Amino acid sequence: MQEHNAPNKSESNNKKKYILGVVVLLGLGVSAWIYLSNRGKEKTDNAQLDAMIVPVRTTVQGFVQEVRFVDNQRVREGDTLVLIDPVDYYAKWQQAEAALAGAKAQYQMAVSGAGSADANATASMQNKNAANENIAGLQARLQRAEKEFTRISNMLRDDAATRQQYDIADAELKSARAQYQGALQQAAASASQVKGAQSAARGQQAQIALAEAQMKQREAELTLARNQYNNTFVLAPFDGIISKKSIERGQYVTAGSPVCSAVDIEHLFVLANFKETQLREMQTGQAVSIKVDAFPNENIAGTIESIGGATGAKFSLLPPDNATGNFVKITQRVPVRIELKNIPSGLRNKLFPGLSVKVEVKTK
Repeated sequence: MQEHNAPNKSESNNKKKYILGVVVLLGLGVSAWIYLSNRGKEKTDNAQLDAMIVPVRTTVQGFVQEVRFVDNQRVREGDTLVLIDPVDYYAKWQQAEAALAGAKAQYQMAVSGAGSADANATASMQNKNAANENIAGLQARLQRAEKEFTRISNMLRDDAATRQQYDIADAELKSARAQYQGALQQAAASASQVKGAQSAARGQQAQIALAEAQMKQREAELTLARNQYNNTFVLAPFDGIISKKSIERGQYVTAGSPVCSAVDIEHLFVLANFKETQLREMQTGQAVSIKVDAFPNENIAGTIESIGGATGAKFSLLPPDNATGNFVKITQRVPVRIELKNIPSGLRNKLFPGLSVKVEVKTK
């Protein structure tokens, strides 16, 4: 009986060894396949779709006249979302235009006055020059009259000239002296007129500068009034979806009041948080395979656009301080921005920021 059971026991042991060998080989094969398939790749499921989300706010105050959107509506860049009562702002625009027109008229008057003042200054200078030239001529005549009077006086003492000749020479000298003195006075008056005319011209130039400054001020006021009027129309900043509506018709708003949030779904990207130990061979430009959890059968291609400048912990409200003495080493994660390359047409209207994704980076 024992002899009969011995071969069965040996056969059973051989079968177990065979099964164990197959299991070991199968495990080695699976391990080798996993190693080879994951070689040159880095994966993470700590990732999500993201996009630029901009809060839309008012920049002027007033009553809301119209609200031209509903929550979660798709809009195009420049679409009017909200209209604030523009009557007061339009009136300010018209006032600013009128003030600018008046400032321009004042400027033209100042320019015209400056031209007249310059002409007067030029004429006064010419009169002054003419008076100076007249002085030179009268001075020469006076010198001749003085010499002639001296000569006649000497001849009269020697009875070589008549009394009539002496009276004529004396009259000529007095006339020349009087005309010379008059010319000096006229030259002094002309010089005074030149100074006055030049001062008036400088004053007109100052008036031009003042009028020009006022005109620039009015232009700035017009620009401000026009911008305030245009800002009564709250516009969509880009193509996307409008969410979180927080305004209603008839509501009074102040500058900075929230209107909604604009989501730029036309430029989605993936923000993946890789462990620091996965970054050894990772660099910008590498190809990425992306799968969205909501659509596991769809594959999206992408490339690494940039690698974060610091770990996620460093951007937290209270970043860790490892110098406190209670140090526990934790593997840090670094945000990596991934650009989407070809979104399947069937997913274009179904992807939104915040959806969870899995990413696989081909590092080799």
